[in-house]
Amino acid sequence: QVQLVESGGGLVQPGGSLRLSCAAHGTIISVNAMGWYRQAPGNQRELVATITSGGMTNYADSAKGRFTISRDNAKNTVYLQMNSLKPEDTAVYYCNAGIRRVGSLSHYEYWGQGTQVTVSS
Repeated sequence: QVQLVESGGGLVQPGGSLRLSCAAHGTIISVNAMGWYRQAPGNQRELVATITSGGMTNYADSAKGRFTISRDNAKNTVYLQMNSLKPEDTAVYYCNAGIRRVGSLSHYEYWGQGTQVTVSS
């Protein structure tokens, strides 16, 4: 089975920066779109940014101008560069990917384990 492994979360002060990484591991045939979502306690999970296999990006209004999503197809890895962080960015961040694995004709949606991002002074 495919696993998405996240890293890069932590504690930063307002205005600071973090870079999240998410690598897909397993018997993978292909990876379609990848993305980042976040969820704060008591809130629903919300989209932050997505990127297609060809590099086309989409951002939530709250992330636009501050966050940058990118990917390395050779490494099956997606990144999220977060700048000018605000306390309201505090959440667990989850990566997401549409992946076709060996033995399947279809792409299925996979989720990472989540990484905590805390923005506080």
